[in-house]
Amino acid sequence: MRVLVVGSGAREHALVWKISQSPLVDKIFCAPGNGGTVALSESLHISGSDIGGLVHFARNEKIDLTIVGPEAPLVDGIYDEFSRHRVKLFGPSAKAAQLEASKVFAKNLMAACNVPTADFKVFDNPFEAKKYIETIGGSCVVKADGLAAGKGVVVAETVNEAKEAVRLMMEERVFGDAGAKVVIEERLEGQEASILVLTDSKQVVPLVSSQDHKRIFDADTGPNTGGMGAYSPAPIVTPEIFNEILEKIIYRTINGLTKQGIMYQGILYAGVMLTKAGPKALEFNVRFGDPETQAILPRLESDLFEVMLATATGALTKYSSYGNLQWDKRACVCVVCASGGYPGSYKKDKEIFGLDEANHMDDIIVFHAGTKRMVDAVSAREKFFTSGGRVLGVTGLGATIEDAITKTYRAVEKIGFDGMHYRRDIGKKAL
Repeated sequence: MRVLVVGSGAREHALVWKISQSPLVDKIFCAPGNGGTVALSESLHISGSDIGGLVHFARNEKIDLTIVGPEAPLVDGIYDEFSRHRVKLFGPSAKAAQLEASKVFAKNLMAACNVPTADFKVFDNPFEAKKYIETIGGSCVVKADGLAAGKGVVVAETVNEAKEAVRLMMEERVFGDAGAKVVIEERLEGQEASILVLTDSKQVVPLVSSQDHKRIFDADTGPNTGGMGAYSPAPIVTPEIFNEILEKIIYRTINGLTKQGIMYQGILYAGVMLTKAGPKALEFNVRFGDPETQAILPRLESDLFEVMLATATGALTKYSSYGNLQWDKRACVCVVCASGGYPGSYKKDKEIFGLDEANHMDDIIVFHAGTKRMVDAVSAREKFFTSGGRVLGVTGLGATIEDAITKTYRAVEKIGFDGMHYRRDIGKKAL
């Protein structure tokens, strides 16, 4: 079969890497891909935002399944356009993608479906939002309604911090129209876990648990990022807690969408806070997490493409009757190497050294994110350069979380580029 993967990050590299192992797959294209995906797929000069170009390519090249990595094309209706042309695509419709595109939509759905979540209020007026912050004393979470590349959430401790978040989002519009409305919700205490499931609205097939690290600096300090690392499994998610999350959050959400006439097909990702009162939903994403995917897929022993195809064709019930997905019992840790200055401004085109040495280490996979590959005209040697904020996802498997942490950081130490920054405490929560 012929597969098209849309996206250019480490998540997409991990998807291409895992899909390439399927005996069902003959050829993979990646649009646009990155410096790492070129070894396993053919890169295309088509961006994820060019939905018309992607449909045209998929039809002309007789693509059997298109898999969308990032959220933006899903929110923009790529599934709907592909369906109109009768081309198979893994991912939800634009209506279903509102779960991630609009915090207001998601919170209102949770309230209607009795999904446990933080108490909240929605505001479209900054003056009213600031007045409310004063009444609750400042300790709260301020969320931009729309997409903000994982950076539109501020966990505030004081009235001034919360007000400043409202000012930046609603008045300065640092996230554009995404900040036209904000959700202000209670600040939950506990550890956060990521729960991902495959679903075609009729059946749910869970993936293993994981936990990511959003803040840029060690000990969860500094601004939020797209994610600085992840590990799987998350020991805090016991089998009992996992089942409670499925029953009270995942199933209720899917059923709630179905009642509204919205069928959900693809990956559903719930960010869950494990509080003393039980698990509560923080947010939903409508695609594979990044960097959670890099920590989950190396543990998957089953054929990812086979189950994704079953999801996209509404045949997940038939697939799951064969049994659950099979998993490597080892732990996996992913450490993100980022450009200096990220998540703020950063410089590009820095040469990356040590990739070959790291890649040849046992139980290590280096997933590329913001990289580009060039071939030296004289020596014909491959060179890789930085082209984004998050550059690499260095990933290691180990018998325990501690073993996986040790292996992964040994590999990170082999790699270097000017300004490289990474957290040194990824996975330590699990210990």
